[in-house]
Formats: sequence, structure tokens, C-alpha cells
Amino acid sequence: MPLPPLQIANLMRTNGLHASKGLGQNFLQDDEILAKIVTAAQVTRQDDVLEIGPGLGSLTRHLALTAHSVTAIELDASLIPVLGDVLKPFGNVRVVQGDILKLNPALLMPSGDYLVVANIPYYITSAVFRHLLENTPRPRRIALTIQKEVAERICARPGEMSLLALSVQVYGEPQISAEIPAEAFFPVPKVDSAIIRVNLYPEPRIPQESLETFFRLAKAGFSQKRKTLRNSLSAGLHISAQQAETYLRQSKIDPMRRAETLSLEEWGELCRITQAV
Repeated sequence: MPLPPLQIANLMRTNGLHASKGLGQNFLQDDEILAKIVTAAQVTRQDDVLEIGPGLGSLTRHLALTAHSVTAIELDASLIPVLGDVLKPFGNVRVVQGDILKLNPALLMPSGDYLVVANIPYYITSAVFRHLLENTPRPRRIALTIQKEVAERICARPGEMSLLALSVQVYGEPQISAEIPAEAFFPVPKVDSAIIRVNLYPEPRIPQESLETFFRLAKAGFSQKRKTLRNSLSAGLHISAQQAETYLRQSKIDPMRRAETLSLEEWGELCRITQAV
């Protein structure tokens, strides 16, 4: 069925609501872009979708038309009554009031086969990715509207890698599906956004039993970005610079390189070498 426009500003004014800066609330209201998000996420009638931060239901409505079911988690209790009214026509939507970072996705989505599609507050981007990817079962696909600059960082290649990029790319392949101008939101944020889609691998690219070591090494490597790996690993792992250099040379990595230049495969080899000692 065609969706009537959801007039966010009018809806908020009528119900005495105000966008919360503290909660990073910028409501996406462009229906053409909302439809693009659903398309980018490749949602079908067989899919169960977990949505984070539905706000007033603008994206939720589009998801409900396409998905088998939508479970929408909203932190702001003041939005729940209006959200319930907006979503009343859709029998396949369940609204849960709570903090996604304190909820177990596996309990919310008991089938274990689900997608995550959401327009999330910028300030929780890293935490949301970590929460979704480190819990099991992981979603099959994640499609999020996030700050454009952060989306580009997540999709970076060796030379411009970051801890966030590594943390996502070890679990799946990220790509930017579309860019979104700031004007598509209410209130208008100061930066542009992008839709990032991550298709998750059946298993992480680093063996599950080695992931703890992998992240410990990566965090140490990126802890002092301006230093060489020899020095950053030494400081971050509390080992001598000579020992750090030995690990790197055994991994066929120049100790003078910096963390952002390493590929995921090189981190994997470093992980293997350090575990073998």
C-alpha cells in the first residue's frame, strides 16, 4: 500500500515532543531515501528485521511493508505512544522500549536469522557495531544510516585502516550503498550521512578462538597511531621493543610500518605468530 507522508515536524509539535540532542535524534523523513535504505538492505518478505532507534516510525513503516516482521527498539520512552499510533496499521511490528546496547539481540530475534536495518544516532555507531558483531548469532546483514565520514572509514583499505574498519571487516564486507544529504533529516544535522551495508561472512576471517588475541593486538597497534608498530605494540602489549620487533619480523612485517598500513591478512599472521610463541 502507498504510504502517506509522515510529517515529522508536525507530528512532534502536535504531541509536544522535541528532538533530543543528548540522544542524537535526527529523524529521517525523505520517503525516497527511506525506500533506498530498505532496498540497500535487500529486505524480502521472508526476513525478520531488527531496527534500532525507530524514532517516530518513518523507516519502520517502509520495513513493515517489505519484511516478514520488524522488532523496533526505542530508547526514548516519550516517543513510544506516538510510535504506537503511527505503526497501528502494521500487524507485523513489535516495539520494545529499551537500550539496544543493554539488550541481547539473540533474545530479541530468537530465530537467529535476521537483518539489522536502522538510522542510528551517530555517537553510538562503534558501540552498535561491536554489540551486534560480538554477540551470537550475528545478523546476516547490517544496513545502517551513519555519518558519511565514519562510513568511509569503515570501508577503508590498507593505508587508511582504523580499529573500527578492522573490527567490522573481520566479520563482513562493508560498502556504501548511497549518500544522504543532511537536508533529508529533521532537525538537519551538521554533516551528511551514508547508507552502509555489511554482508556478514558465515565465519569471521580470523578463527573464532583467535579473535581475542586479534583484537588485543589491533588495539595495541592503534593505541599510538603516530608510532611505528614496533613501538606501539611494545607499549600496548607491555613487552620489550625487541620482542615486538621479533613478532613483526616473524610475521614478515616491517617493524617500522604503522598500524593503518596493515591488511587484515597481515594482522591475522601476526596473531598466529604471537599465539604460537
